[in-house]
Amino acid sequence: MTKTPVRVVMYTAFPVITPGRVHRWSGATLVVARREDVDLAPRWSPLPLLSPAERHVFHALPRWRQDEWGAGRFLAKRLVAEVTGAPVTEVEILPRDDGSPRVSVDGSPAPAVHLSLSHTDHHVAAAVALGAVGVDLCEMASAAAVRRAADHILVPEERPLVTDDPDLLTAAWALKEAAVKADRRSLFGEAPRGVRILGLTPPALDGRRRAMVRHTGTAVLALVLAPPTAPGTRADAQDLPAGSTAGNRSGTARSARLPPPDRPRGGG
Repeated sequence: MTKTPVRVVMYTAFPVITPGRVHRWSGATLVVARREDVDLAPRWSPLPLLSPAERHVFHALPRWRQDEWGAGRFLAKRLVAEVTGAPVTEVEILPRDDGSPRVSVDGSPAPAVHLSLSHTDHHVAAAVALGAVGVDLCEMASAAAVRRAADHILVPEERPLVTDDPDLLTAAWALKEAAVKADRRSLFGEAPRGVRILGLTPPALDGRRRAMVRHTGTAVLALVLAPPTAPGTRADAQDLPAGSTAGNRSGTARSARLPPPDRPRGGG
């Protein structure tokens, strides 16, 4: 089947990020890849990369969702393995009741490993941080759809920031969704309008959130780090079993070993 050529944007308002490499920004570790480059059955691993519980979730999905879900989980498991130093086959990522990803390493919850995922028709991204984090991708081809949905996500004071520029429209959407993910809230409802965009070039959000925007050439990527939360709040809660603490072996101790910036990803 002949693939439709992907239009590459030569000029963008945001710095370009290289797909397939591990990047670090403000304490977060991030990777974005083209969907076609994510190997769902790497030869370097003799063991299945999905746990029995992950395979149960995978097979319960519609066929059209399985490929993007699998690509996102495989990329995220590789990233978590790099950050924690654990074998990739010991990393398990399952959805919480609210849909956000929950990380376990070697069968134990990893409460200090905060993970966010995003995928589109052409890209997949994963981000890991020691605090609440959100990542989102928005393809430039979706700019018209974002324009139609602008009233849902933007308050009147934000509209002059985006005008009709496709870069700015998709960046605004990605920033809002990344911030909502970091807060573990739904994009539907009033949550997006509760996040105020103060600027786009450079990106700035309210509420002491830190924000970054990059461009892959055909998609805009936003990364948002939420401010530290008080112990026991929703964003701080990591579904710990009784008696667990945030400083267990598979959490803080391993998470401190971060890869150097822009290190090329090895393996499959």
